[in-house]
Amino acid sequence: MPELPEVQTVVSDLNKKIKGDTIVSFWSDFPKAIKNINGEKPSHIASQNVAGRFQKEIKNRKILGVRRIGKNIFLDLSGGKTLYLHLKMTGHLLIKNEKIKNKKDFFSDKVNQYIHHSWKLKDKKGSIIDLDFSDLRKFAKIVLVDTEKIMELPEIKKLGIDAMDPKFNLKKFEEILAKRKNKPIGIVLMEQESIAGIGNIYRSEILFAAGVDPQRKTLTLKKEEVKKIFEQTIKILKKAIEMRGTSDSDYRDTSGAPGQFHKMLKVYRKDKEVCPSRNGKKCGKIIKRIIMAQRSVFFCPSCQK
Repeated sequence: MPELPEVQTVVSDLNKKIKGDTIVSFWSDFPKAIKNINGEKPSHIASQNVAGRFQKEIKNRKILGVRRIGKNIFLDLSGGKTLYLHLKMTGHLLIKNEKIKNKKDFFSDKVNQYIHHSWKLKDKKGSIIDLDFSDLRKFAKIVLVDTEKIMELPEIKKLGIDAMDPKFNLKKFEEILAKRKNKPIGIVLMEQESIAGIGNIYRSEILFAAGVDPQRKTLTLKKEEVKKIFEQTIKILKKAIEMRGTSDSDYRDTSGAPGQFHKMLKVYRKDKEVCPSRNGKKCGKIIKRIIMAQRSVFFCPSCQK
């Protein structure tokens, strides 16, 4: 599932490429992904009418801006409405215009061929742009909500502080850990109700960089270890955003291109490989993979104490 750096990359792209554009039409061959139309559940609407009803509600609305909350994307529209998109495991958004379509590009890659939803947009010059939603496993969701009610959504209301929020500082991190003394740090970092945005990839990389075993309960962490984890969280997430995310599997940016942070990965999905150098020293031990809260975590049992 795309994590904070991947979602932030998409949001930044959308603001750069389609902010100010107007929605002309919408198409979908999988209307089950549309979860809400003015408060109505699709089950209450004839299945063949879902996409049509959805198009009617969003047509001619201007995209005022795009923002991120945790791993969630919000396209604020004119008239007090917001498109809420969650990419889930394999979803990604692709922005195309006629000029781009005629060039050899990443859009022809197989991973970008699972288009199940598409918006046609008109930019300020009157040109038509396609915003396509590719989703191999069809787990992604599309929700239309009142802009003023976004924070009332159950999945948003429960989120903790965003990992890139300026208010997320060392003191705030210490407070979060103090409330979860008996939980392993590897689980706390993944709890979206604690810190929003960190997922499987970056949890493993953060703890390796900090030299902390993911199985350590937070109450056992020394002050300097907590500081290291916090500092590496900010450092690694910022670097991942700079490198446009990690394409672990299906994630692609709005140009259909993979992220480049995979070049920086030290332990994620490297179990059974020799531990890379940390602090300039190679330990020679083998990276391990264990399951925590039903998710894999990768670490070096020698470097991480």
